[in-house]
Amino acid sequence: MMPIVGPRFAMPNYINGEFVYGKSYFESRNPAFLSDLIGSFPESADEDLYHAIEASKAAYPNWKALGMVKRSEYFFRLARLVEDQLESLARIVCRESGKQINESRADVVEMLHMIQYDFARGFEGTFGRIVYDEISEKECFERMRPRGIVACISPWNFPMAIPLWEIGLALVFGNVVILKPSEETPYCAHMIAKLFHEAGFPKGVFQVLHGHGENIGWDLVCHPEVNSVLFTGSYEVGAKIKCEVARHYNKICAIETGGKSAVIVLDDARIDELAIPASIASGFKTAGQRCVSMERLIVDIKRFDEVCDKFINAAKRVRVGAPTDQNVFYGAIINADGVAKGLEFNKRARQEGFDILLDRNSESIPSDSGYWLMPFIYRGAWNSNSFVLTNEAFSPHVAIIPAADHEEAVRIYNDTIYGLSCAVITEDFRKARYVEENADCGIFYWNLPCIGAGVRLPFGGVKASGNLIPSASGIIPAITHQTASTYNRGTKIVMAQGLSIKT
Repeated sequence: MMPIVGPRFAMPNYINGEFVYGKSYFESRNPAFLSDLIGSFPESADEDLYHAIEASKAAYPNWKALGMVKRSEYFFRLARLVEDQLESLARIVCRESGKQINESRADVVEMLHMIQYDFARGFEGTFGRIVYDEISEKECFERMRPRGIVACISPWNFPMAIPLWEIGLALVFGNVVILKPSEETPYCAHMIAKLFHEAGFPKGVFQVLHGHGENIGWDLVCHPEVNSVLFTGSYEVGAKIKCEVARHYNKICAIETGGKSAVIVLDDARIDELAIPASIASGFKTAGQRCVSMERLIVDIKRFDEVCDKFINAAKRVRVGAPTDQNVFYGAIINADGVAKGLEFNKRARQEGFDILLDRNSESIPSDSGYWLMPFIYRGAWNSNSFVLTNEAFSPHVAIIPAADHEEAVRIYNDTIYGLSCAVITEDFRKARYVEENADCGIFYWNLPCIGAGVRLPFGGVKASGNLIPSASGIIPAITHQTASTYNRGTKIVMAQGLSIKT
C-alpha cells in the first residue's frame, strides 16, 4: 500500500509492519479541553481491511511455527519499552481519555503487567497437557492450538490495558491480531502500534485499523477469514456480534458488555475504614465510566441512615477537574453523548420519585470547552420496574438502596439483566461467602471496592454482562481450540471400555 499523507496532524493505520495513511479522517480531541486537537485518524475503508487480512494470512504460518517460547521473547522486549516510556504513555492516556493522571498511569501499569504475564506464560512454554488412558500403552495429549486471525475491538476507558488483555495472550498462543480501537482514543492505539513496531514483531502479526465501530469494526467482525472476535463495549453491540458469529462455522467471540454493579454494606461493616472509601472509589473513579462502576449501594437497613450521611459527606469532597491535576479525584466525561446519557439518568431518577440526596451538577464546571458530570446520589426502595435502578448509566450516578439483611441484598443485586462485579463489606466470613456464592456476578470482592482487575484472574461477567468467556487470563478459550491426540505405543489395538474389535 502506498502511504497517502492526510490533513494536518494526520495519523496512520498500522498495516503489515508499516504506518499507512488513509483517504478520509476523523478527529480525536481532548475531552477536558476540546480546543486541544490530538490528531486526525484514518476512517479505514474496504481496501485497508483487505490489505490487513492478506498481511495476517501471510504472517500466520511463520508466527504459529515459531513456538511459544520464541514468541514470548518479543513480549520481553515490549515490556522494557513500556517501562521506559511509562510516564509519557500515561500522559497520552490522560490527554485523550480524560482520565485523571493517577488513573491513567495505573492503566499503563496494568498494560505492563499484562505484557509481563504474557511473557511469563509464553516462556513457560505450556500449551496443553499429557494424560494417560486406562490402557497403559496409550498416551493422550491435549493441545491448545491457535485459531488464526483474531479481531480485537477495544473500548476507550482503558485504552492501553484492555487491548493488551486481549492482544497479548492471543499472540503468545500463535494467533495474529488486528486491533480496531475505540474512535475516542485512537492515539493511544497508535502508541501501542509504535511499541509493537519498535519491539520488532514480524510484519502482519499485529495490526491496527482505525475507524468507527459501525463501519470498519463491523466489517472486521463479519469478515469470513476472521476466526475470533474479542469485544468490550455495550450489550446492544455485543448481542449483534454474538448473532453474527453464530452464522459462521469458523468463528467464536468473547464479549464483555457492561454492568449494574454494586457494593453491599452489611450491618457489621467497618463504615469509616472500609465501606465509605470502597463506595466512593467504586462509584466515582473514572467518573463512573467503568463497566464495573458501582451504580447501586445496597445497605443493611440498620446502618442505612449512617451510611447515607457519611457517603454524601464524602461525595461532597470529591474533586472534579483537569485530568492532569494529581489532586483531582476524577476528570472528564468522554464525549457529549456520555454527558447527555448521564443527565438523562439523573432526570429520570427525579421523575421516578426517588429522594435526591446530592446533585452537584449546578456547580461551575472545570472547563467551558470540555465534557463534565458531577456526582449525583439518590435513595429509595428497590423497584424492579425502575429504569434507573436496573439500567447502566455509565456516569457518576449512584442509588442507595436499603435491604433487610444479606439475603435480601443479594436478591436486589441479582434483579437486573447484568452480572459483572459485586463487593460486600462485612466482618462476617459466612455472610461474605453467602454473597459470593449467590450473587450473579463474574467478579467478587470482600471488603474492597467493586472496581479493579488483576491480570492473573479472569475478567468478565454473567447474564447480559458477557458470554461466559472472560478477558485477561480467562481469554484462552476464545483464542485457542483444544485438540485431543492419542498415541498407541503397543503392537496391538486394545480399545477402552472393553470394546471388542473382533470380526
